[in-house]
Parts: sequence; structure tokens; C-alpha cells
Amino acid sequence: MNFTAAHAAPDDLTPSAHAAGTFDLAALAGRVGQTLVVSDWFAIDQPRVNAFAEATEDRQWIHVDAERAAAGPFGSTVVHGFLTLSVIPMFFEQSFPMQQLKLGVNYGLDRVRFPAPLPVGKRIRAHFKLLELHPVAALPPATQGAQLKFEVTIEAEGAAKPVCVSEPIVRWYL
Repeated sequence: MNFTAAHAAPDDLTPSAHAAGTFDLAALAGRVGQTLVVSDWFAIDQPRVNAFAEATEDRQWIHVDAERAAAGPFGSTVVHGFLTLSVIPMFFEQSFPMQQLKLGVNYGLDRVRFPAPLPVGKRIRAHFKLLELHPVAALPPATQGAQLKFEVTIEAEGAAKPVCVSEPIVRWYL
């Protein structure tokens, strides 16, 4: 890797210490294949689901009609899969020391699955496993750049299966 190790080790990247952690891209490259961090819990409530339905024009009854959904296949309203996917950047910001980035961009997604429904109001959290890390050209004013591919597994509290498994690709510039 062509990264300079000028920061503390990423072992500091834990849910309770994420604000104090620092990036060391060289050390991070040595952790490919490992789960780096698990986010804090976060609940998606019905007003957020309703706002997402309006913004995307996806007003399917399983998401927005509590009475009908209660008698439906899931027993309650469920969160849109794409809404679940869309909170991944919030989990990144919560779980990694983003204030050290000069720039961070979403580059794409390789794989997305929604193995189980997410009942509205359930708490979720994200597990970040680093799959790949490659250097990329830095963009001014950054001095280093990296493309990282993660496996992000979002679990619902008390659920047997994850509600979302995805492989986001991000570019971070330090």
C-alpha cells in the first residue's frame, strides 16, 4: 500500500469511541476481511417512513397504512428496503471519524439484499466488514485517497435474520 501511517491504529474505531478514533489507511488495509465496527442503535419511526413514501412516491400499503398492514403478512407496517439502505451513510458518519476526511463520496453498490422485513419502530444497527481497500489518486486539498468496499449488515434488534446486507463502495480522501 502507498499510504503513510501517520495516525493512531483503527482499533479505536468502536461504537463507544468512534469520535476519538483516527484513520490510518495503512493499518486499515491490514484489516481487510475483518469487521471493523458495529454502529449504535437507531429506530426508524412511522413519520420517517411516511416522508420517504412521499419523497419516492412509493406509498404501498405495507409501508403507510397501519390498519391494513396489521392484518397483512407482516403484522404491522414495514420500512421500505430502500429507506433501510439509505441510512447507511448515517451509520458511516456515526461509526467512523468522518471529521478527519477532506472528502468522502459514495462510489456505488455491488450487492444489496433484504433478507427479512423491518417492522416500523424496531431498532437497527450496522456491522461494517471491510472487504477491499485500494489507493486512489488524491483530490486537492486531500493528500491521500482510498476506495473501500464494505459488507454492511443491518440487523434489527431481536430478529433472527438481517434486514439488509449490502456492499457499498466509498472513496475517502484524507
